[in-house]
Amino acid sequence: MSTITLQETSLEATSDPRYAYYDRWIEALELPIYKGYYVEDLRTLPLGRWDERGCDAAFLQLAGQQGITGAYVTEVAPGATTPPFRMAVDDCIYVLDGRGLTTVQGQDTAARKEFEWQKHSMFLVPGNHPYQISNTSGNQPARLLHSNYLPLAMQVLPNPDFFFNNPVVDASRLSGNGDGAFYSTARAHDRASAGGRVRQTWSGNFFPDMRAWDKLVPFWGRGAGGTAVFVEFPGSPMTAHMSVFPPMSYKKAHRHGPAFVIVIPVGEGYSIMWPEGGEKVVIPWHEASCFVPPFRWFHQHFNVSEHADRYLAIHPPRGLSGAGERVEGVSNQIEYPDEDPWVRQRFEDELAKRGLKTVMPDEAYRDRAFEWDYGE
Repeated sequence: MSTITLQETSLEATSDPRYAYYDRWIEALELPIYKGYYVEDLRTLPLGRWDERGCDAAFLQLAGQQGITGAYVTEVAPGATTPPFRMAVDDCIYVLDGRGLTTVQGQDTAARKEFEWQKHSMFLVPGNHPYQISNTSGNQPARLLHSNYLPLAMQVLPNPDFFFNNPVVDASRLSGNGDGAFYSTARAHDRASAGGRVRQTWSGNFFPDMRAWDKLVPFWGRGAGGTAVFVEFPGSPMTAHMSVFPPMSYKKAHRHGPAFVIVIPVGEGYSIMWPEGGEKVVIPWHEASCFVPPFRWFHQHFNVSEHADRYLAIHPPRGLSGAGERVEGVSNQIEYPDEDPWVRQRFEDELAKRGLKTVMPDEAYRDRAFEWDYGE
């Protein structure tokens, strides 16, 4: 089996006018732009100074983002507070390291919201609301991963003033639909799912610790006995999910639309990505690794540790997230009995290097309808 194992992303830039407006805009900022298939550790990624934002930063242009999802990393110095900043699209923020405070300004002082966060928190900043990030630690930088739909939006409307100097603000966003609860505890809702099952989705704009989040449901059909939490941000087009799967196990290969930004809250493992009939790309990962499977590439996740691993996926717009998934006669998941035998062999070899053995049941490789027992 021919495979390639990629090293960390390359640092590139281009001024080619044929490139999307978003690409040219971030190049003009003269900040580092990292390209390739993955970043091994967002916590140690070299950054440049973004004076306008009052922090250090770098942009990600990974292969699978494909002009849809924007992603960048910011770092706020110990004890520092960034100046007010606003952007017309919603921004989903995941805390890679540190602790701090976010202040989001509404149309008047009374509408202002403040909340504290820590490492592994995830929260949403609503579009066009000025906000500031404060690092409440006196000796440790705070590093954040931002994800948004700015590349797609700029492709339609290539005018930066619209996105950064737009006076239009939806005053209802911070009110929490009248209950004043925009950053309060997330709430569970039942949503119809495949196979007639009901899937529980959590709706909220602040999740205090994705590494410790334990309100999980079975991730039916994806294998390995995995569980998941599905996330909606009220009033926002953005969604996310986090998958948790057991030690010494791996999930089924599957494919979907582009621009799912995946970051690892905890774990040690690797993923394999490949276009149908193409060469396989092996991506090793651990906490704070980041990658984005390209459009319609199969990808598969492997846990080679002795504890449960987690990956957090911030989704593209709903109309693109499952692009092409339900074409009649086209398979978008590879069941264990149908996978290349090399996949299982490599997994068992990786475990053996660590003195571990697979917990995958033999029946899973014989019965395409095999499902893990989730009890009630």
